Amino acid sequence: MFALHGAVAGTLATRIPWIQDRLDLSPAMLGAALLCPSIGAFIGMPTASRIAHRIGERRATRLLIAAWCAAGALPALAPAPAFLFAAMLLFGATAGMSDVVMNAHAVSVERHLGKPVMSGLHGLWCVGSLIAGGTGILAAHAGIDARLHLGLVAAVLLAVGAPAGRGLLHARPSPGAPAPRRFALPTRAVLAIGVVGFCATFAEGASADWTAVYLTEVADAGPGLAAAAYTVFMSCMAGTRLLGDRLVRRLGPARVVRCGGVVAVLGGALVVASRAPWPAIAGFALLGVGVATVVPLVFAAAGAAGATPGEGVAGVATITYLSGLTAPAITGWTAGALSYPAAFALITCVVAVMTVTAGALNTHGGATAAPRPSPPAAPSGPCPRACLEVASVERANA
Repeated sequence: MFALHGAVAGTLATRIPWIQDRLDLSPAMLGAALLCPSIGAFIGMPTASRIAHRIGERRATRLLIAAWCAAGALPALAPAPAFLFAAMLLFGATAGMSDVVMNAHAVSVERHLGKPVMSGLHGLWCVGSLIAGGTGILAAHAGIDARLHLGLVAAVLLAVGAPAGRGLLHARPSPGAPAPRRFALPTRAVLAIGVVGFCATFAEGASADWTAVYLTEVADAGPGLAAAAYTVFMSCMAGTRLLGDRLVRRLGPARVVRCGGVVAVLGGALVVASRAPWPAIAGFALLGVGVATVVPLVFAAAGAAGATPGEGVAGVATITYLSGLTAPAITGWTAGALSYPAAFALITCVVAVMTVTAGALNTHGGATAAPRPSPPAAPSGPCPRACLEVASVERANA
């Protein structure tokens, strides 16, 4: 499910230029269209946990992931800018809602297994995004109509997601448990965890959007090498996330974030000091390694800290979406007013704040700290033990 979610995001990102050319959108109009998914996510996320409470996490995850896959085909079908704005709003709403429920369900899976799996799931999100993005680049170079491309991808992902969803846990709230609130300010504990997530998402979003530009403008790299730098950054994030659960079991979440923060600060300093391509690429690689595990651990901690997993995850997801929305713009403004190195010096300072505040992740237990429980009783319904292998099925937001 995490890989499917990443695949939808990676697919659409490669066909934005086709949509811009077809609708003859100015940069300002395209910017407004790309703002719509974040607005839709902010509107939809607070309702996601209530849906999961009403129909169960398993059904909610399957339903909303399917809606997200289908919504990925809509922007290419828009005949005019007004329809594109509506499609992107729906795209963002389903993105945010499915993000909340699948992360909340991952918290339930962690509790059931008694060990951390969140980082690996988010690693699979990166893998799905990278594979879909590569496929989209090939489709774009081949001149395939984006309506056909996105429609086929949506159909394939829906076909894959239907059987995969049967393996999810039958997790339902206990009888008499109160429904999550529709709109609620994050608690102090969730807000503290959200600060850590905000800093990590800020560094991740800014680096993802500005890596190629930095390599071109500051390190004098060619277009191919500049594009490769982004791939290196994302690959380092994916690989670190896939290994992150082992580190969490050995060191604990706060220590992993602190160590990652030190690595990211070193990477940021190397980027700021670099005036040649390869040192800058190495700096971005260290940034990717350093922030990779933070968002998964933030979601896991928020699920344990909230009144319900869904409510905690929704509170932190809102904060991280806000960070991802503002980081590229703030980076651009700083680069325009001062310089690109100054912009990444700011990002390095943000990562340093993440390192200092990492202790917020240790104030709540959950699967990252709990011992492995005794084998559970067999679940009711047609869910065999193999259902728990959720790792075979996760912000950013490239």
